[in-house]
Amino acid sequence: MFTTEVITALLITLFAGLATGIGSAIAFFAKTTNTRFLAIALGFSAGVMIYISMVEIFFSAQEKLVAELGKGKGNWINVLSFFGGIFFIGIIDRLVPSAENPHEIRKVEDLGSNDIELRKKIKLKRLGVFTAVAIAIHNFPEGMAVFFAALSDLSIGIPIAIAIAIHNIPEGIAISVPIYYATGSRRKAFVYSFLSGLAEPVGAITGFLILGPFMNDVVFGITYASVAGIMVFISFDELLPAAREYGEHHLSVYGLVGGMAVMAVSLLLLL
Repeated sequence: MFTTEVITALLITLFAGLATGIGSAIAFFAKTTNTRFLAIALGFSAGVMIYISMVEIFFSAQEKLVAELGKGKGNWINVLSFFGGIFFIGIIDRLVPSAENPHEIRKVEDLGSNDIELRKKIKLKRLGVFTAVAIAIHNFPEGMAVFFAALSDLSIGIPIAIAIAIHNIPEGIAISVPIYYATGSRRKAFVYSFLSGLAEPVGAITGFLILGPFMNDVVFGITYASVAGIMVFISFDELLPAAREYGEHHLSVYGLVGGMAVMAVSLLLLL
C-alpha cells in the first residue's frame, strides 16, 4: 500500500506541515516582523494555489470524471466536488473560534508585550488540549490536499507544498505568541508550534487510509476536484486576508499576480 509514490507524497506533506516550526523560530530570533515580505509571500502563495487549482487540478479531475461517467454526469460531479471541497473546509473553518484559530494574525514584536488584557484572554487552560485539537482539525484538509496533489503529479504537488509551507510560517508565529503568553516558556511554544504541523501529514495518512481501498478514477477525480476547492477557499479566506493584514493592499496583489505568473510559466515549461 505504501509505495514509493505514496511515501514521497507523505514526505512532501510533512515538509509543508512542519514549516510552522520555521515560523516559531522566526518569532524567537527576529526582533520585528518583516510585514512587506510576508504580505508579498502570502499573496504569492495564494496566486500559486488559485492558478494551479483553477487551471490544472480542476480540469484534470474533470478529464478523469468525464472519461469514466460521460460528459454530462462527469462535469456535474466535478463541479459539485469542487464546491463540496469549499463547503468542507468552510465548515471546519467555522468550527474553529477566531481566538484559537491558528491563522489569527500576530506579530513577532507582540511576543514581549505586557498587554494585561491580552494576557487575561490567553490562558494555558484555554490554549491546551482545545487549541491543539482546533489546530489539528484546521490543518487536516490542507494535508490531504497537498498529499493527493503530490500523489497525482509531483509537478503540481511540490508548488502547492511550497505555497502551504509559506502559509504555515506566519501560522507558526501566530501559534507561538499566545502559547508563550500562556506558559512563559519559549521551548513549549516552539514545540507546540512545531508539532501542530504534524496534523497535515496525519490528515494525509488518514485520507489515504480511508480512500485508498476504494481508489479508482472516479474517486480520484472527486477527491482531486475537492482539493481544488479546498485550495481556492484557503487562498481567499486565509492567505489574501492575512497578506493584507501584514502589509499594503497592493503588495498582496503584486504577490498574487507574481504567484500566478510563476505557476503559469512552470506549467508551460512542462508541455
